[in-house]
Amino acid sequence: MKKRFFGMVILVGIMSIAALYAGGQAENTIEFGVNYELTGGFPIIGTSAKEGVALAVEEINAAGGVKVGDTMYTLVPKYLDNGFNESEAAVVTQKFADDDDIVAIIGPNDSAMCLASAQIVNAQKIPTITPWATNIDITKTGDYFFRACFTDDFQGAILAKYAYDKEGSRTAASLYDKSNPYNVGIATIFAKTFEELGGKIAEMQTYSAGDTDFNAQLTRIINKKPDILILPNFYEEVVNQASQARKLGYAGKFIGSDTWGDSSILDADTEGLLNNAVWVGHYHVDIASPSALKFIDSYKKKFGTSKVPNDIVALNYDTVYLLKQAIENGNKVDRASVQKGLSMIKKFEGVTGSMQFGGAILGDPLKSAVMIQIKDGAFKFLTIEKP
Repeated sequence: MKKRFFGMVILVGIMSIAALYAGGQAENTIEFGVNYELTGGFPIIGTSAKEGVALAVEEINAAGGVKVGDTMYTLVPKYLDNGFNESEAAVVTQKFADDDDIVAIIGPNDSAMCLASAQIVNAQKIPTITPWATNIDITKTGDYFFRACFTDDFQGAILAKYAYDKEGSRTAASLYDKSNPYNVGIATIFAKTFEELGGKIAEMQTYSAGDTDFNAQLTRIINKKPDILILPNFYEEVVNQASQARKLGYAGKFIGSDTWGDSSILDADTEGLLNNAVWVGHYHVDIASPSALKFIDSYKKKFGTSKVPNDIVALNYDTVYLLKQAIENGNKVDRASVQKGLSMIKKFEGVTGSMQFGGAILGDPLKSAVMIQIKDGAFKFLTIEKP
């Protein structure tokens, strides 16, 4: 009889613990999904995203958590890798949508992955914030997709204006990955704006994801003798493209988009091929606010590095705080309230700058960009470009 009673006590205890953590949701916790690109073609995206999310979550929880009514909640991220694959990004989104404990999603970071997930996000009504994806169509799909960054139409236009006005370029060419909507969007908007300013697009050449030999495309570009070549591609590809261009005799200038924003591009460019090249980014240490400087210092201490965190880290960090504000605005722990809370945000001050919401597209912030130059193996701040 005692054995049976003792067994029942244990069973009740186990059931109580199970109830407390049912579905992974502990009492006074808020779970959110992180749909990130940890493996695949550009794993640095996922690594950086996870660092930014982890640092923000650690800070928020250490400060007491998220306040909803009179209750403080602990944030709990759930990470799933999409492998930098559109189909898998959609699968991850659906997994989070099917998990009732997940109140929101952060990510994906890549535009193609976001576009593949957008229909699910809006159909399932799960509020989602992409930290880094700039394709203009993402947030046009419905009122549940938001972003913490500027858009391609903005950065593509300011790159064209910079090339024409500041670099004095009158002819331009582009080499870009035709398989990714991000690369296509930047190249297309750059070309349109550059020609509207009075410049001429001499050549637009494309390649497919995974290609490493660009000699044929670059030969056609170089034969047109453009003043400047835009490479709106990921940093892992850019140095190889610049190297092949220089070997073929290209002597003009390079300009790039926000996918250049990691110091690994500097480490890979051992010959200084990109010296004096300009790209558009989201923030820079030289103009960092006190909160941004604190973030940079915290990042270095947490991850034991002397490197300044890249744009992806900073944007994912901002996105967690954006989610925190949305939850507190909605004042209830459910998806509808988080979406309402996001839609209530009119201004948000992040480490990557001030975001003004409330424009024509609900999920798009008005946000400044930073023009940065590669100079003697470092990123040098040039100008702030306002929308």
